Amino acid sequence: MRAEKRKAVSYADIELQDSQTGYSGKHIDLDSILGNKSISAIRSGLETSGIEYVKVAVSDIDGIFRGKYMKRDKFLSALEGGFGFCDVVLGWDSNDQLYDQSSFTGWHTAYPDANVRIIPESARILPFEENTLLFLGEFSGAAEKICPRGVLRRVLARADAMGFTPQAACEFEFFMFRETPHSVRDKSYKNMKSITPGSFGYSVLRNSVNSEFYHDFMDMCATMRFPIEGLHTETGPGVLEAALLYDEALESADRANLFKTFTKVMAQRNGMMATFMAKWSQDWPGQSGHIHVSFKDKKNGRAVFHDPDKPYNMSDTMRWFIAGQQALMPELLSMIACTVNSYSRLIPGFWAPTSATWGVENRTCALRVIHGSEKTQRVENRVAASDINPYIALAATIGAGLWGIENKIEPTDPVKGNAYEQSFPDSLSFPSTLYEAAGRLRHSRAAEDLFGSAFVEHYAQSREWEEREFRKAITDWEMERYFEII
Repeated sequence: MRAEKRKAVSYADIELQDSQTGYSGKHIDLDSILGNKSISAIRSGLETSGIEYVKVAVSDIDGIFRGKYMKRDKFLSALEGGFGFCDVVLGWDSNDQLYDQSSFTGWHTAYPDANVRIIPESARILPFEENTLLFLGEFSGAAEKICPRGVLRRVLARADAMGFTPQAACEFEFFMFRETPHSVRDKSYKNMKSITPGSFGYSVLRNSVNSEFYHDFMDMCATMRFPIEGLHTETGPGVLEAALLYDEALESADRANLFKTFTKVMAQRNGMMATFMAKWSQDWPGQSGHIHVSFKDKKNGRAVFHDPDKPYNMSDTMRWFIAGQQALMPELLSMIACTVNSYSRLIPGFWAPTSATWGVENRTCALRVIHGSEKTQRVENRVAASDINPYIALAATIGAGLWGIENKIEPTDPVKGNAYEQSFPDSLSFPSTLYEAAGRLRHSRAAEDLFGSAFVEHYAQSREWEEREFRKAITDWEMERYFEII
């Protein structure tokens, strides 16, 4: 039954569609397109396959993919020389409201086009759209300085110059509801119906009852080249956690952003909604977006973080990496805790850290060292929530670690036991609001060195804007507390 309902869930299915869908009867030459950097091969593959339209997408500051369809000839021209995309997508928020203090773009620049380069090897099958492919892009020219993908690429170039190839993976928790974009608005986001009730983490019952959706979902992720390593229910009504497969950091960021977007797409196509808010309810823990990072030596491929002769198998490089993250985390926090809502999650006792601490296999700390074999040795950043922009969050995580390695910074002693019950120096304390965090970023010399002054200024003003917009809101809490009594 499930196979009859699905369409285009594997490369083989795509190849068989030509005789079933009326699309020119030509074989779709996927081998010439998917993962290929050759523009001539992609051109040949698109023409041979009879694909008429291609979807392109770029990430905005909040990690939201913005894009459009292009007719094949237009796309092929853009693949060669780029295309113009109104730079307003870098000058507005997630609600399409224009920033009021951006120097990069605004009414004062008249919102011109910025150039976008298409990433040839980024091609993805679109399981929901017959005879259509998706390609990712990134801003180039002047806009590259503030492009989220461009910021991560610059950090990775720094790692490359130091002899490292960063590997990464994200894992996301997300709540699922039997709602639609219209119904949640009609309900004012109250009394929403989750796909399952109660707290039932790692439930075999839940994933067996809903196995058809689970398998369709995992198939979709595999088809679109952001495969899931593990998928399970978490504690809370309708909450799932997906761990994405490890890869080189830039590919992992692409995968993470695609995963968030197309999880929402698939949910809505099935009469449901997925939310990646950091914390949607005061009754349940927030939704993590933990980031796992390790380094390989680019010359020999060996794991840089692993040294069996050191405590916890931690090499000197890994120790300095941890120390850099620990030292810079308070001033780079807005790049990881990127929304007003992020700070509702960073409270004691709810599986989220409250200061820049680290420990070995300690889930109460901001940085968790996972020690073991050369293959498994890595660092988990547990500050990140599901609301991250993966490009920017990975840039902050890897960049801070590189800074620590460059300066041979030493970390504090590892935390043992419950970090929530221990006191730490003020230098490790997190900013308590997004506005405060953005201010710390503005004055960070390390951030300017790692990411460039143009990005720091633009990103900081975007986060300050976000909190100013929040301050305009009158919350339910205020109404209930003050309306009658005060």
